[in-house]
Amino acid sequence: MLAKGQTVIQYMEQLAPKHVAEEGDKIGLQLGSLQKEITGVLVALDVNDAVVEEAISRGCNLIIAHHAIIFRPLQQLQTDTPMGRLYEKLIKNDIAVYISHTNLDVTEGGMNDWMAEALGIENAAPLKDIHTEQLSKLVVFVPKDHHQKVLDAVLNAGAGWIGNYSHCSFNIEGYGTFVPREGTDPYIGEQGKMERAEEIRIETIVPLGIRSKVIQAMLKAHPYEEVAYDLYSMDLKGRSFGLGRVGKLKEPTTLGQFVETVKTGLNVEKVRVVGDLERPVRKAAVLGGSGGKFLGSAIFRGADVLVTGDIDYHTAQDALMAGVALIDPGHNAEKIMKEKVAEWIKAKLAEHKYGTLAYASEVNTEPFQFT
Repeated sequence: MLAKGQTVIQYMEQLAPKHVAEEGDKIGLQLGSLQKEITGVLVALDVNDAVVEEAISRGCNLIIAHHAIIFRPLQQLQTDTPMGRLYEKLIKNDIAVYISHTNLDVTEGGMNDWMAEALGIENAAPLKDIHTEQLSKLVVFVPKDHHQKVLDAVLNAGAGWIGNYSHCSFNIEGYGTFVPREGTDPYIGEQGKMERAEEIRIETIVPLGIRSKVIQAMLKAHPYEEVAYDLYSMDLKGRSFGLGRVGKLKEPTTLGQFVETVKTGLNVEKVRVVGDLERPVRKAAVLGGSGGKFLGSAIFRGADVLVTGDIDYHTAQDALMAGVALIDPGHNAEKIMKEKVAEWIKAKLAEHKYGTLAYASEVNTEPFQFT
């Protein structure tokens, strides 16, 4: 059995929820349809002609990429231009393109965590917060014989996280009253008669991004026709999501030695370096893509070195004056996401026994040559 497109994307959005992306980021389905069975998924950093040819040869009709193929509204679609020909090939071969960009960057267990792990950065925290979860308080009243079933459903759907503690809830016994009216089919009681039922009040915390999922799980597990529950908005904020990561290295080192760690960890042959190669490095920051504008955040966080791509001349000069080292492995260092996302999708498909295949693209989309 093959997975539907929407099913595959649900798995992807469990890893990288859309609501944590930066405002205005071009994410989501950019071309094609998800209303079909997916024969294969190709995970790529960029989408170019070689990647599309790879998708065709592997029998993939869905590409999940990190970088968008449509950055601004199209005024026309001419198939005699390079991008027009790319869109035409995708459409003719019924290949959909889905983009996961800053949401994959900031999510826990996503791009910047993978890069931090590859560089030996421990207890990594966001370099720059961009999104904080909005929280709600969920209160639901459950008959005693279904208390554990409903509680498990709600907490297993992701409710109940406070800091690094999961499955947090408060439960109070009491009595609920109701009169089933004509046309009802009550789980407890009889039509037209006041019922006094032993119930348990469950309270827990629900982040906005998974509120619908939690409510659906609760309703499915609850035995009542009409479920009595409340949702309260809270001033209390939940987890923060941010770009980049910063933390201490497993072992203090020199900038020169850390350069070799970066090359190996991010699988790049060449890097650009700003700073004395003999200087000590104890705390490092990393940000996938173009992160020069976050130099100030790295300085504020006390980083000895910032690892990021596309460093410009003036940012390099600013870093020298500030006494912060820079390592530029190039934008293409984000290719670490290909294997990681493909592994995630494969595991989810296997868990649910789908025959849809998933691959990490083998195409190198690095536009630069180093000579």
